[in-house]
Amino acid sequence: METFTPLWIGAFLHGALEIEGYEVETAEDGVAGLKAFAKVNPDLVILDLMLPELDGFRVLRSLRQGGHATPVLLLTAKGEEADKVRGLRMGADDYVTRPFGLLELLARVEALLRRMHGEGTAAGDVRKVHRFGVIEVDPASRTVRRASQTVELAPKELDLLLALLRARGAVVSRLQVMREVWGYSASVVSRTVDTHIAELRRKLEENPSSPRHIITVRKTGYRIKF
Repeated sequence: METFTPLWIGAFLHGALEIEGYEVETAEDGVAGLKAFAKVNPDLVILDLMLPELDGFRVLRSLRQGGHATPVLLLTAKGEEADKVRGLRMGADDYVTRPFGLLELLARVEALLRRMHGEGTAAGDVRKVHRFGVIEVDPASRTVRRASQTVELAPKELDLLLALLRARGAVVSRLQVMREVWGYSASVVSRTVDTHIAELRRKLEENPSSPRHIITVRKTGYRIKF
C-alpha cells in the first residue's frame, strides 16, 4: 500500500507508516501535494488542513472535483469543529484531531484501506435495497435517493447509514459504530460519529433538528426508525 501525507506532521509519522509496511510520499505544501498525488496515485491521502501555498480544503476540493475517490484522512486542529464539518461535506472520509495518538491514527488508516477494498461487507447487504420514509439506499451502487433525487453522501456517511440500516431498527451503540464503520475502538470520547450523524440528518431529514428517522437513543447510541 502507498500513502501520501504532508511533511508537516513530522518524520516520526513518516517512519511509523513505513514500519507498518506502507510506502510513503511526502510534500511540503498543497501544490506539491497535488503533483505528488498525480505522480504516485496513492491508496490513501493523509491531509493536513494547514498547508502553505494551497491549504488542505483546496487540495481536497481539487481531488474530489477531479473525480478521485481516494480515501482522505484529515488532520485538524483541536476544537475546530467547523473545519471538521466542512471537510466531511467536501468529501473527506475521516479526521484526526491534533494532537493525536499514533496508534489511533494507524488504526484509522487501516480501517480506511479495508473499506476501500470492500472487506467486511456481506453479500446480502450488497444486494438489498433499503427504504425508510422517502429515502432509498442501494448498497450495490452506493447511491442514495431522497424523493427520487440523488443525495451525495461522503463515503463514511454512507458506511454509517448502512451500518444503521443493517441493524433493522435496533439500537447501535457508538462503540459498535466505531468498530464497524471506522474499524477501531476509541479509548476516548470522539465526536466523529456525532459529526457524521449530523451530516446524515442535514442531507436526509426533512427537519434535521427534529429527525423522524435517524434517531439518537440517549446514553446508548443510534437507530433507524422506518
